[in-house]
Amino acid sequence: MEGGNGSEVEREEDDSVSDILQDRFRLSAVSIAENEAKKNGVEISEPITSCIADLALNYTEQLAKELEVFAQHAGRKSVNMEDVILSAHRNEHLTALLRSFCNDLKEKEPQSERKRRKTSKKEDKSTTSVVNIPDT
Repeated sequence: MEGGNGSEVEREEDDSVSDILQDRFRLSAVSIAENEAKKNGVEISEPITSCIADLALNYTEQLAKELEVFAQHAGRKSVNMEDVILSAHRNEHLTALLRSFCNDLKEKEPQSERKRRKTSKKEDKSTTSVVNIPDT
């Protein structure tokens, strides 16, 4: 195979994997919407669940792009918990929940893990939760 064809095959495989993940995400969102409706004694039509799934997917894609920008702006290739908290800055309640969750994670982190990491004071304020961002 030539270099150009190999790249195209890889791109098609990536697109296929992406399509599968998007379908699974939509199915999960539909399942959650249906379960919540059932739990609350509400009927929900199929077009509405489909719309909710699409909105959730679009929101998640936009959030991922924002997180990547926040990490790049900070000079990092990885997203950390502070980026996630920053992304929720327009919603005080969500920000408070995320900060609480972050603090809970820090408390559950084994002491040996905390000692092993050498970080600057600035990094100490964030958690060790990290998501790698591939170079584009």
